[in-house]
Amino acid sequence: MPTADTFALAAGALPAWSWNPAADLREMWAFPFMVNAFRAGTVVAVGAGAMGWFMVLRRQSFAGHTIATVGFPGAACAALLGVSATYGYFAFCVAAALVVAAMPRTGREAGGHESAVTGTVQAFLLACGFLFTTLYKGLLGGVTSLLFGSFLGITTGQVWLLLVVTAVVLVALAALGRPLLFASVDPDVAAGRGVPVRLLSTLFLVLLGAATAGASQITGTLLVFALLVMPGAAAQALSARPSVSLVLSVVIAVAVTWAGLIVAYYSPYPVGFYVTTFAFGVLVLARGGQYVHGRFGRRTGARTAGTEPLPLTTGGAA
Repeated sequence: MPTADTFALAAGALPAWSWNPAADLREMWAFPFMVNAFRAGTVVAVGAGAMGWFMVLRRQSFAGHTIATVGFPGAACAALLGVSATYGYFAFCVAAALVVAAMPRTGREAGGHESAVTGTVQAFLLACGFLFTTLYKGLLGGVTSLLFGSFLGITTGQVWLLLVVTAVVLVALAALGRPLLFASVDPDVAAGRGVPVRLLSTLFLVLLGAATAGASQITGTLLVFALLVMPGAAAQALSARPSVSLVLSVVIAVAVTWAGLIVAYYSPYPVGFYVTTFAFGVLVLARGGQYVHGRFGRRTGARTAGTEPLPLTTGGAA
């Protein structure tokens, strides 16, 4: 698999930024691997932005983290078996989603039991991942790339696979959108209205597993939260309207992915670092703006909604 250092050795230096965006993009997209990287990154960002918004709303970040983490042993196992890492990502992430979905969600101790089992599954599969890398006798394409992502070597076939999976995920999410939103905001009332809350939760986790498997191939298993958590959290801080917030989550995910790919092209460092950094910056700005708006809004509302204080008197009726 080619690396940024390969191009540096061939050209004598890393590609240089010319401050002409149009020319830089033409030069960057002259390489087929960069075209595939942007295609795959866009597809993954759209799916992760949409799924991540619901994940943040449903407060299932820990479950999402576990599902993302098991992508590492999945990719390592696929390499050990001699198949594409893509199949390992999807097989292990979806299987982990089904295990998490099987946990009971009723009763006072359900939340603690679910967290304990989820953490156990995560630790066990991480250990399996390191075992698979040890058993593999060939040159594994870098444990670092599995953990922190790489945009090099993405084939056209992988792009088409990601496109098909993401399209299926988005169509299913659109079909489940309204009842899933209801069940996410108030599951008890939704269950009382006849909404199949448990079934929706299971279907959502399976879809989350598929979206996570796709995102892991770009950002890596350890940094997948850059596209699953931060855009959704930032979007919900920027708008309380579900439709607007969901669109913002997708836009932010695509923007930070493109920015990360562009900067990583001119840098020897992994793309996952840049995607995570940009997403974190957007989240900090969104939270900061929310805090400032809340403080300023309360003070302004207090001045406009309140009445003028009555004049102080020393006695008698005014």
